[in-house]
Amino acid sequence: MGLVPSDLTSLEQRNSGFYEHRRSSVVLNLPGLEVFPGDLLVSDGAADYLCHPLLLLNSESKKPRWPFSKRGVGKDKHKYISDLENCLSSVKITSFRGYEFCSLKDKTWDEVMETHHKLPTDQLDLRKQQEAMWELFTSECTYFLDHLLVLKMIFMNTLKYLQTHEYLLDVDLWRLFANLEELTQTSLGFVNSLFGIVKDYVDTSETSSSLDFISVLTKYFRGSLCESHQTYCLNYSAAIFYLESLRQRDDFGIYLKWCEQNEQCRRLHLPELLVAPLQRLTRYPLLLKNIWKRSMDSAEKIMIYSIKEKVEKSIRDLEGKVKWLDNFQKFRYLQEIIVWPPLWDRDKRFFIPECLKHIFKEHMAENILSPTNRHLLYEGKLTLAESTRFLDAYLFLFNDFLLVTKTKRNKKKLGGSDPGLMCPSLTPELQAVIKEGGSCTVLDQPIPLDRLVVKSIEPLHVSVFGLRNAFLIQHENRYRQCIAAFLLQAQTENIKKTWMAQITAAISCFTKNQETKKISLFTLPTESSEI
Repeated sequence: MGLVPSDLTSLEQRNSGFYEHRRSSVVLNLPGLEVFPGDLLVSDGAADYLCHPLLLLNSESKKPRWPFSKRGVGKDKHKYISDLENCLSSVKITSFRGYEFCSLKDKTWDEVMETHHKLPTDQLDLRKQQEAMWELFTSECTYFLDHLLVLKMIFMNTLKYLQTHEYLLDVDLWRLFANLEELTQTSLGFVNSLFGIVKDYVDTSETSSSLDFISVLTKYFRGSLCESHQTYCLNYSAAIFYLESLRQRDDFGIYLKWCEQNEQCRRLHLPELLVAPLQRLTRYPLLLKNIWKRSMDSAEKIMIYSIKEKVEKSIRDLEGKVKWLDNFQKFRYLQEIIVWPPLWDRDKRFFIPECLKHIFKEHMAENILSPTNRHLLYEGKLTLAESTRFLDAYLFLFNDFLLVTKTKRNKKKLGGSDPGLMCPSLTPELQAVIKEGGSCTVLDQPIPLDRLVVKSIEPLHVSVFGLRNAFLIQHENRYRQCIAAFLLQAQTENIKKTWMAQITAAISCFTKNQETKKISLFTLPTESSEI
């Protein structure tokens, strides 16, 4: 993925609330510009996703989810709901099926030829290719009319109308519909272009002429069609998660029910409509392959095949971007909920006077939990045994270290604990901790995998302490001295075995990677003695 210029100043301005809370560095890879360890390189289009409100956890900028959260406002709430219903009754949705191509989407190719009194071609292969092109056209018509326009005209425009009348103001249109406007315009342009080709063909008197569709396919599939679908798909999982949180509200439920009861929805619900662009993008290669198989001209076949490959590559790139964005988003949430205590709080053996504490500048947690250089392999809730008590622990196994934390419940909830802002990729256990206003406080320090030893504990040795399914984590220094140990208990024997297997596999993989790096250093080509 190539790196592109971006305006760092504008990026910081757009995220000023976020950077007041977290001073992560976002830099650009430009000639002559220094890049430091822990800096995040912004790649093609990534800056737009990094700056999106969904990824930012500044609680100060959040709007209230529901205007009647306090007791004693039942009458106000009832009036609000009644006014909302009256406002919905005033919404006028005009028919949006007046497009010229609308009447063709349910017809077959033979029916179209018969309607225009045009004889079918005698060439069987050419006729099959025309039918394959017709399938692409009619399916795009259905996608545009029955999915994209329904989403835009009924759901999105109605929500805009309500917001102009001071209802559902805190509902974020982008988080729910992303770039639906762009997607609709692009699909409309594609349908109109295909329709123009079909119209020119059926209006001509020549029976041997063929559909001139290559230029249209090249224009859209190498242009904005795939790019607009990528942008939408990157937001999809977060949109569904956001929708589920909005459904808990009475006012949004009334709006949603009103929209879904519209006859133009054809009994389709909002989640079924929101997934349509994903399904459409994955169907394009199949439709193009069908056209390619039925093409006889060699140059035409090569062109169609290259277009199909371009779309498939776009889908593969999307999968990579989704994983990258999901990983980035999850690490941002982890940075918010993982607490790194200073040295004097972490270990009471060390006495640091107040006047000297400023000397101990802790390594920034943003760099430790940087999604650019490490991956979260496994995580989960366990029980940590101490001398006089048991603690709820939560472990994070990364590709280069293990982080042992203890979960802490706070009476005052964290800024990022709003269910509407929760990261979909967080585990249910971690989501439960956050919803309860909890955090994860790091115990001791990160344990590098090459300094970690995991041992199974037999029940005979710890049953007297009431421990079951126990295993031991040891942290050794470079001299193989044990400097920390954690006695952990899993809920079941299977969970214990899974944890031990995951840690063992991570250690093995890390060791192999380190050995490979050492070998590559020793095998670097030496300089010529003549130089």
